[in-house]
Amino acid sequence: MQHLSELLNLEDSKLAWVLRLGLCGLRSQLQEALKQTTTDPGSTICQQVLQELDEILQSKIGEVEEAGNQEDKGTRGAGDKGNIFDRFSASSEPQKPSWEDVFEPVLAEVSGELKLKDIGEALLADKELSPYIGEYQFHSSNDADLWNEMQCLLLRVPEKIAHFRREQILAQATQLGACEDKISLRQLAFNRNEYIYCGLKGNIRANGLCLSDKINFDPRLQLQTRGTELDILAGIVTICLKFIDMDTSLHHALKSVDRFGVRSLNLESEKLKYASALIDRFHRVLSTVNADPITALRAKLDLDEAIHSLVYLPTCDRFSWWGKLQQEARRTLDGAVEKARESGCQVQIRPLWGIYADVYTFSKDDLQLDIGGVAGEVSACLRVYAKINDEILPGRVLFRSS
Repeated sequence: MQHLSELLNLEDSKLAWVLRLGLCGLRSQLQEALKQTTTDPGSTICQQVLQELDEILQSKIGEVEEAGNQEDKGTRGAGDKGNIFDRFSASSEPQKPSWEDVFEPVLAEVSGELKLKDIGEALLADKELSPYIGEYQFHSSNDADLWNEMQCLLLRVPEKIAHFRREQILAQATQLGACEDKISLRQLAFNRNEYIYCGLKGNIRANGLCLSDKINFDPRLQLQTRGTELDILAGIVTICLKFIDMDTSLHHALKSVDRFGVRSLNLESEKLKYASALIDRFHRVLSTVNADPITALRAKLDLDEAIHSLVYLPTCDRFSWWGKLQQEARRTLDGAVEKARESGCQVQIRPLWGIYADVYTFSKDDLQLDIGGVAGEVSACLRVYAKINDEILPGRVLFRSS
């Protein structure tokens, strides 16, 4: 804080004006963000940050306004606003820009004048995407967030369609002065390195996304080592936990949390309940590494249900990025089934897909949807059907009404 104040109070410093512009922009963006959310856990701290910014800027605002008024009376025409850095000429006595010059570009950004707005609207109007994203509306207030919001939408659609649309929106973004950035990537912990989507650099800056085996899994999982069969599950659970914080469109249909419906994770209470259940089920799998094969299989069936109960509405396509990630989690059941069979148990598992009338006898407490999918068919298999010796464990599905 000391060095911020020192730089801001330097006279005739171009760097001081750049810093002030940035702080004013940050303050305005935080103020707008606070108006749009009342449940964010950082709201109280954010208000304190705003108070600190006000204290830093307060002493200089009046001086800047006065300097701007004097300049308007003397050397500037009524309609000539100029550019903030035009004032810093080669002369020995540079003139200060007015407060209007400093604040105008910030106001333009905060008011919702997004460079990527038209690209986003075209994406929402794409009829080919409608079955997978429904009646979606963007809520981002800056281009960086809007870029990531568009990309997250494409993680729900079939990968071939998503690949084509990504190339299309990147080409449109380059026409606005941006270019592809494969360096500035947010990393999600996983058992391998994998590129998901690019960021942007140039006059639009946004992060991309990738999987990385160089960062730790979510600390709540308490998995200290790598190189085990648990790495895939730990990575997928970490991704689920990360996405429920960054994507407000996610829902859950986990029976142990709420058996009667599909609940939005935009509510902090639902997010906490689902995350706690997911972490608890991972811990149970972790505790059964050396247990008998049946106990280990049951724990993995429960974790698989929790992972597949994280859904979008409409549900994502089975061959989307999300669909394939969940399928990767489900394939880890195969090893547990084989170990149970090798121990002498009779085990059958069956993922429930296709026409609902053909599979409903293998499921229980199913949920009916009126959005997405194909009428009369299963939209998502939340839990596989299993038979262990003579015990039947029913599956559970989301299905589209006829």
